[in-house]
Amino acid sequence: MHIETLAVHAGHGPDPSTGAVTPPITLSTTFERSADGTYPGGFIYARSGNPNRRALEACLAALEGGAAAAAFSSGQAATAAVLQSLRPGDHVVAPEDSYYGTAELLAEQFAPWGLESTLVDMTDIRLVEAAVRRNTRLIWVETPSNPLIRTTDIAAVVEVARRASARVACDNTWATPVLQRPLELGADLVMHATTKYLGGHSDTLGGVVIAREADEQFERIRRVQTGLGAVPSPFECWLVLRGVRTLPYRMRAHSENAIKLAEFLAGAPAVERVHYPGLASDPGYAVSSRQMRLPGGMLSFCVRGGRDEALALTGRLKVITRATSLGGSETLIEHRASVEGPKTRAPENLLRVSVGLEHYEDLIADLRQAM
Repeated sequence: MHIETLAVHAGHGPDPSTGAVTPPITLSTTFERSADGTYPGGFIYARSGNPNRRALEACLAALEGGAAAAAFSSGQAATAAVLQSLRPGDHVVAPEDSYYGTAELLAEQFAPWGLESTLVDMTDIRLVEAAVRRNTRLIWVETPSNPLIRTTDIAAVVEVARRASARVACDNTWATPVLQRPLELGADLVMHATTKYLGGHSDTLGGVVIAREADEQFERIRRVQTGLGAVPSPFECWLVLRGVRTLPYRMRAHSENAIKLAEFLAGAPAVERVHYPGLASDPGYAVSSRQMRLPGGMLSFCVRGGRDEALALTGRLKVITRATSLGGSETLIEHRASVEGPKTRAPENLLRVSVGLEHYEDLIADLRQAM
């Protein structure tokens, strides 16, 4: 079945009690038990399960082509659950260019717990191989990466992991299953911050882990979900499920707009460099062309002159909004170095752009006048 059809129908169905086509939001925290002690509806308590969460997990597992999914209250909680499925003394290889919260989790939360990690440039598969140890149990991939939009060859990483008897988890938030299929390339787990493109409207917070197989590791992730209770509310699940229905068409529009903006920025005198895998000049162009259907809606660029010039440019924008996050219908721009703080790896003159659904000519005109 095509992904456009799955996005509309997976996890959905008329409500059996009313026939409603749009699913109701089930807010109850507890569910009636029958006289024989069973739960005829399949639900006990909201922390362990809810109809809206079950529908969302079924939908997202189907979209990624996975066997099972576990939804969380944020992308960070989903990432943490994957790491918590490991053991003290295990080792993780992760990208040096990634969402700063991932590196922060590894260094600040899990290193004291006993989880070891090594950050490498994952665009060079030789560095990934060199980082693998006897106790490596997981290779974490984020592609395209944040904020330099670097592209990692997922299949090549999977080959390295298989030789080391390690698992591969891929943060697929920026590409979504519409543009990139990590499980089909051999990854074991996929993570999304559903806050971003899956929700699509900058009005919900959540995360999900999708497994290629409902195996022992996924069961540990499920136990973390239930036991620690970082679960999304029924309304958050409902919002993401609603957003997914338009996801394939939104991702095409995001990508088409981003290509136009990247081409404009590549020729702008005020711009030092553009990071976008849809440009033939980008180092990740060959890999992204092979493993992505379209290069996505995220780009970043470096302004000539430095931090002050970059910040000043954002202050002159009239259509594009200065804000953190991504994946909504509105175009957002942010200075990553000041958002991430003193430990940032982002260049001081770099601006990250989440290209929205406005007409690209209006976005280009806004950037042109700001420059």
